[in-house]
Amino acid sequence: MPTPPAPENAQPGLRRQLTLWHLIVYGLIVVQPTAPMPVYGVVSEAARGHVVTTILIAMVAMLFTAVSYGRMARAYPSAGSAYTYVGRELHPALGYVTGWSMAMDYMLNPLICTIWCSKAAGNFAPQVPYAAWAVSFAVLFSALNLRGVKTSARINELLAGAMGVVVVVLFYFVFQYVAGLPPQGSGYFTRPFYDPSTFSAKAVFTGTSIAALTYIGFDGISTLSEEVENPRRNILLATVLTCLITGILASLEVYAAQLVWPVSLKFPDVDTAYVFVAGRAGGPGLFHLVNATLLVATVGSGMASQLGAARLLYGMGRDDALPRRFFGAISPRHGIPANNVLFVGAVSLAGAFAMSYELGAEMLNFGAFIAFMGVNAAAFTRYYLRGSQRRWRDAVAPVLGIAICLFIWLNLRWQAKLAGGAWMMFGILYGAWKTRGFRADLVRFEAPPDVP
Repeated sequence: MPTPPAPENAQPGLRRQLTLWHLIVYGLIVVQPTAPMPVYGVVSEAARGHVVTTILIAMVAMLFTAVSYGRMARAYPSAGSAYTYVGRELHPALGYVTGWSMAMDYMLNPLICTIWCSKAAGNFAPQVPYAAWAVSFAVLFSALNLRGVKTSARINELLAGAMGVVVVVLFYFVFQYVAGLPPQGSGYFTRPFYDPSTFSAKAVFTGTSIAALTYIGFDGISTLSEEVENPRRNILLATVLTCLITGILASLEVYAAQLVWPVSLKFPDVDTAYVFVAGRAGGPGLFHLVNATLLVATVGSGMASQLGAARLLYGMGRDDALPRRFFGAISPRHGIPANNVLFVGAVSLAGAFAMSYELGAEMLNFGAFIAFMGVNAAAFTRYYLRGSQRRWRDAVAPVLGIAICLFIWLNLRWQAKLAGGAWMMFGILYGAWKTRGFRADLVRFEAPPDVP
């Protein structure tokens, strides 16, 4: 029988079009298969060469948090992600604070991608001014996302495949380079994990607070809960698998780099250190290939993170945490929150002229780890404190997730804490104004459309 037409006054909603495969690819693109490469030099200097160790420590924290994200997505398959989980399970005011911190996190990702892409593109065409590149990339991210979520998913698959090929090529040249070295002794292969001559626990933990940027974005999978088939199953699987795959791949990438470039040797440029590692292993050809690949990867990350940011703002707008008429609107043509896509694009463009890449990247962790701790707390409350059976396994993952995330958050540099604190204060003041001194509810959570 033909499907009956929707009522004329029905509001357009998000469409369930994405599979588990789409979610994993989306997560890998937001995080990037080449995620540790841009921050490699900074982490190496901060951790005194123990980059692999910092990546693995961060992965433990992210895996516990990924389990909590997946379990909360089963309970609340909503586009609001951590904002919704914390607000519904703990308190609407805490959900608002979490959403505000995530809004900073999600909007900073496409912003720093715009900055990095503009500078990287300038290396290929220095005659083109930075401002022109910034406008071009901000427009590009927005235009691709306005095409609809299915278009974004197809582009993600192509980007993931291309980056995977480049990573394999890189590993081949690293293997050739290491095989051609004279005998180095057993310590050569274990030194990337632990070098007694340079090891410092404080340095490693400082490096871990930066290395966690490698994983930032995996939680964006949960923002697509209203657009995925069987969200109660697929969100959990996709989140955990994305985090695990990222951790394994990132560890291999930085381990290979440390075998090629000893910690005693200074990088010509810390921000693009991995490109020089590639050049040392495979010559100018690999240098330019990796440089171009990182540019493409950052384009993919900027596009995908803008997609997640738009859906987070949609969840907050629908629940009246932000002006509903603008942020809670859905485009009838493409079934996406088009206003939010354009808004995030505008913020990215403005920020590209007002903020440094370094500050933006560090502030990402400030907001992200507040959200991560909130999600872990929500999972602990729902499945352990309020569960019909208080099983220890329902407490272990969220409690460890909170503890490790808090520890990493405390090791952030003071500049990120100051800037992030200013953003949070602005959000609290906005909430006070919106509720006339908190005399009314901050948000009105609405149930998402039917969940299969």
